Amino acid sequence: MSWTALYSSFFSTVAFGVLFNVPRRSLISGGLVGMLGWMIYVALTAEIQMNLVTATLISAFSVATISQFLARLHKMPVTLFSISGIIPLVPGGLAYDTIRHFIENNYSEGFRLGSITLLIAGAIAFGLIFAGVITETFKTQSYRRES
Repeated sequence: MSWTALYSSFFSTVAFGVLFNVPRRSLISGGLVGMLGWMIYVALTAEIQMNLVTATLISAFSVATISQFLARLHKMPVTLFSISGIIPLVPGGLAYDTIRHFIENNYSEGFRLGSITLLIAGAIAFGLIFAGVITETFKTQSYRRES
């Protein structure tokens, strides 16, 4: 894993935070969330040779879980951390290649890449939702124990 990729994921996450008007005091934490999510993704795909969709799901779940923790720590909405933290995982290059293949009349490759793009996007959404459900379940369980 290269340091350049880690720096790039950090600064791209911070840049999207600035673009979305995230408060300044949460930019560094949001950047670290994005960098950690990318680091997990690269470790799973390059080192362990895991499937892209599964690695994206695990990375998105990790980003969302860390975002839940940071939101409570900073007393800010979860979306400030999770949306900007998920940016490095978005398959923009793959979506571009999908459209390029369709334009070049290479439909079989376009459909193949398009299905992978949709699966990765679904994995991101499922990872975010699943982490939210898990944390809400544990929060509800802790409230029941205190009562």
